[in-house]
Amino acid sequence: MTTRPPRPTVLVTEGSDAAPLAWLRERADVLEVGPSDPGFDAALAAADGMVVRTYTRVNEPLLARAPRLKVVGRGGVGLENIDVPACRARGVQVVYTPDANTLAVGDFVFGYLLQLLRPWALFKDRVYDAKEFKRVRDTVRGRQLDELTLGILGMGRVGRRVGKIAADGFGMRVIYNDVLDVARHVAFPATAVDKPTLYREADILSIHVTMIPGNENLVGRAELGAMKRGSILVNTSRGEVLDAAALAESIRSGHIAGAAIDVFHPEPPPADFPLLGFDNVLLTPHLAARTYTAIENMSWVVRDVVDVLAGRPPKYPAP
Repeated sequence: MTTRPPRPTVLVTEGSDAAPLAWLRERADVLEVGPSDPGFDAALAAADGMVVRTYTRVNEPLLARAPRLKVVGRGGVGLENIDVPACRARGVQVVYTPDANTLAVGDFVFGYLLQLLRPWALFKDRVYDAKEFKRVRDTVRGRQLDELTLGILGMGRVGRRVGKIAADGFGMRVIYNDVLDVARHVAFPATAVDKPTLYREADILSIHVTMIPGNENLVGRAELGAMKRGSILVNTSRGEVLDAAALAESIRSGHIAGAAIDVFHPEPPPADFPLLGFDNVLLTPHLAARTYTAIENMSWVVRDVVDVLAGRPPKYPAP
């Protein structure tokens, strides 16, 4: 009589899209328990694998309570909530989904830009009378994307997607800065520049860096001051990389013409968040990657989790 090998136990801490979760349940015993739930420590002690999103911090104290853990899957792009060296020191592999939300975030950036650059004078509950209709039409003016330079800080997957839409879709001039030489990955017209040139020449600065040590307040008072008067800023990467108070000062002075912010530090932001109350600032609660497709793509990190538990190489190991 053949004995079937025991099924692994996988702890899911922040939920999952339905189809990947059902797929995982066919291959493992799944425990859905969040870090603040009373049963978390018991579930962690039993877990062979773990699937997290943004807010579960996988660090040395957590790993010390997970003696069976072999793999951590991050459903998303950034790995700043996972201490990858600490995992490797304990023989725990880390996998993630670097391509999951690239298209979604790229779309979102241009939704932001069109709202900031093309003032909308919507009417919903009543129509304008003839005089007001003509006044609005004669006075509201926007700026065309093809006349502007887009500066991209961080030319990874999302940065390249934004750059491609800008160059090939809207005919924008694209410049970028990255700590790595990524020219071989850039398949559209774009020029690598140093940071001073990026800030000086960009009409729009779009931030797409990862949150690694040293990137705190990467864009602060000095960088904002170096930007063109009348430029705008978009941050869909991580809240820690932008000095929100310095940006508020720059907007209040009129130097920066507008901003769109999807990420905060901490999340949610505090009640006294300095960018509240501006008509020319768009604030959204970390929504850039929240499409049906992107969420499902991120949840499919379970494939790599199962591969590691089965002794197979994962498709997307952490770098």
